[in-house]
Amino acid sequence: MSDAIQPFRISASDEELADLKRRLQATRWPDAEPVDDWSQGIPLSYVQEVCAYWAGGYDWRKREALLNQHPQFVTNLDGLDIHFIHVRSSEEDAIPLVMSHGWPGSIVEFQKVIGPLVDPASHGGDPADAFHVVCPSLPGYGYSGKPTETGWGVEKIADTWSALMQRLGYDRYVAQGGDWGAMVTTCIGMRDAEHCRQIHLNMPIVPPDGDTMSELTEAEQSALAGIQHYQQWDSGYSKQQSTRPQTVGYALTDSPSGQAAWILEKFWSWMDCDGHPENVASRDELLDNVMLYWLPGTAASSARLYWQSFNTPPMGKVQVPVACSIYPKEIFRTSERWARKHFGDLLVHFNTLDKGGHFAAFERPETFVDEVRTAFRRLRS
Repeated sequence: MSDAIQPFRISASDEELADLKRRLQATRWPDAEPVDDWSQGIPLSYVQEVCAYWAGGYDWRKREALLNQHPQFVTNLDGLDIHFIHVRSSEEDAIPLVMSHGWPGSIVEFQKVIGPLVDPASHGGDPADAFHVVCPSLPGYGYSGKPTETGWGVEKIADTWSALMQRLGYDRYVAQGGDWGAMVTTCIGMRDAEHCRQIHLNMPIVPPDGDTMSELTEAEQSALAGIQHYQQWDSGYSKQQSTRPQTVGYALTDSPSGQAAWILEKFWSWMDCDGHPENVASRDELLDNVMLYWLPGTAASSARLYWQSFNTPPMGKVQVPVACSIYPKEIFRTSERWARKHFGDLLVHFNTLDKGGHFAAFERPETFVDEVRTAFRRLRS
């Protein structure tokens, strides 16, 4: 198999865009929800508003150019094409960093943090904090290939990211991730201590410590309440995608309004957005992310990662230092003592932020950059 690395640019054809507009205009809408909030799901009026803008006001060519601002590439690893952003810093001592997104995210999440991480001096930072940044699209997501065989769980993706970093010439690197990216990054820390120097997680999967149940802090009580809320009200998508990803894929691949609703509801639910996703991200930014599911038709292939790995999260022993940044509206949160019980002396940084949610780099780019810089600063000399 060739180890060539080919340049890549996101490019939709005029025919694809015309088809999208036609489908949006021909949407067969459900009746409106009989409640005045989001408790039954994303409201009809908002989805109609977004889709009308998507069909008539959203300028994909302008957004496409923005998404192509950073160099992108494709290379074949273990029989699958992997799409990734790769931006090298001009700073001599920059640390190679691989950052991983999750569902329903994409490389769109990292657009506002790549520049400050690669070139701190141009963004009010210290040049000594520079990184070479690599942002791959998960297998079955965005413009990476869609696996045609089972087995592409978080462990295999972790091994693939390690191979990618070696191919790029980075014998030693650090890794960062949230959502599925946090699980991939955790697996890197479990499986590649030879090359990975440290990991940073903004959604560490840490079990509550049973020994603390009689003396829970307020933050720990909130974390347990969050888990209960997720299981009771917020996890229907995961049950469907972890059991029947193919079934849900038919509707979402055929209907852009359905794909948008499926994704945007989660941005509302998991962002620290005071009740509306556009309080945090612009409509264009939200649609950019939806487009990276719609154009390559990844509704089913992205959902299959749940079938593969949702019920078997990586809970083994991490072998490298770990840094954690906890945002208040994250789905699963941990306390420092729970994290210290889980990671032991390898926990080298733990910080709880005042604002932000599940999509940390997308929602709070400045604090995310600060956390990443702080987390890995100990490695610089």
